[in-house]
Amino acid sequence: MPAATLSRAQAWEHVLRARRFDWQGGHFYQHDSMSITASGTWHCSAAVDADASQLLDIMLPLAARAGGLVMAQLGQSLDGRIATECGASYYVTGHEGLVHLHALRAVVDAVVVGAGTVAMDDPRLTVRHVAGEHPVRVVLDPRGRVPERRFVFEDDSARTLHLVGHEHVARWRASHEQHGHDVSVMGLESGENGVEPRAVIELLNQQALTRVLVEGGGMTVSRFLQKGCLDRLHSMITPMIIGSGRPTLTLPVIECLSQAIRPSARHFTLGEDVLFDLEFTTVSQIDIN
Repeated sequence: MPAATLSRAQAWEHVLRARRFDWQGGHFYQHDSMSITASGTWHCSAAVDADASQLLDIMLPLAARAGGLVMAQLGQSLDGRIATECGASYYVTGHEGLVHLHALRAVVDAVVVGAGTVAMDDPRLTVRHVAGEHPVRVVLDPRGRVPERRFVFEDDSARTLHLVGHEHVARWRASHEQHGHDVSVMGLESGENGVEPRAVIELLNQQALTRVLVEGGGMTVSRFLQKGCLDRLHSMITPMIIGSGRPTLTLPVIECLSQAIRPSARHFTLGEDVLFDLEFTTVSQIDIN
């Protein structure tokens, strides 16, 4: 009797197992009909459903890793907008894009968002549309301006780190304690131009959070890209034209196309959306000063 076809649900189980697997030392993952290497390449001796195959191709390079990972994700319109001028962004991408976002959360240790995203969108930052564990939620708030009553502070289903400027630590610790929030407040190094991404990554690594997803917003992702801190970027493009709105990325002006960032790229169709998986292997820091 021929082996059963590997389904998308079964493929996702392999992704989660690869996420938990000890890849130190170049180990080789083998489970049932599936074999996976530390680079994310895979082989299955059974037939594989088309959706399952695409899921493995997209997610295993993220889940099957021996070292750390810093990646970002953005959902955008055809004309490069992530929201309207007033900040409306629910939902720029389709349902498949939302499921993909939750899959990304499930394979990282921490999900990072800027203060503006928390203030405007009040996101949960949990895993709900796929099976998997919630990541640690990290709020970058150097000026200590996020409203106190936000879901990431009041919900205890996942751990939350609130990173604020050193001068705001005492005030926010007292505030979270007063409201009964189980939130860890830590001092955040920032420069003249805002958050220093490398300091954020170092701080998270000290907390044993080595796989990091920078989820938004656009300015936060832009800053990590400017400083050469991203290994990958998942950019989901949806067939929508917003017109005037908030740009996906805000980067320094360049004079010629030879100065443009050209990462290696793969693309996948997810419903009506197109996912670009961009890998930055030799991108140097852009001087924004």
